[in-house]
Amino acid sequence: MAEKSERGFASMDDEKQREIASKGGKAAHEKGTAHEFTPEEAREAGRKGGEAVSQDREHMAEIGRKGGESSRGGRDDDDRGGNQGGGNQGGNTRGGSREQHAQAGRQSHKND
Repeated sequence: MAEKSERGFASMDDEKQREIASKGGKAAHEKGTAHEFTPEEAREAGRKGGEAVSQDREHMAEIGRKGGESSRGGRDDDDRGGNQGGGNQGGNTRGGSREQHAQAGRQSHKND
């Protein structure tokens, strides 16, 4: 295996690379030569990033869990007077227990 060179940008530690890149970005903006995204370019970049991240099922499941916790205000199922026995009790329109939702999620991804 070849020895790592002690020269050049790639051989620098991450912090030093960031420092140099930051200076370059600031200089380009001051000079007026920095690229600035148009709204269309920004939309396209966001769409591509969203497509890439949504391919990671584990990551998306984690986002969903956090969203669910947030929408409940961090309360446990027992604390929210939810829909354990059917019907729309306590203002909860989703229905089902945490376990029922987890089971439905596992079933919906069987064929992935």
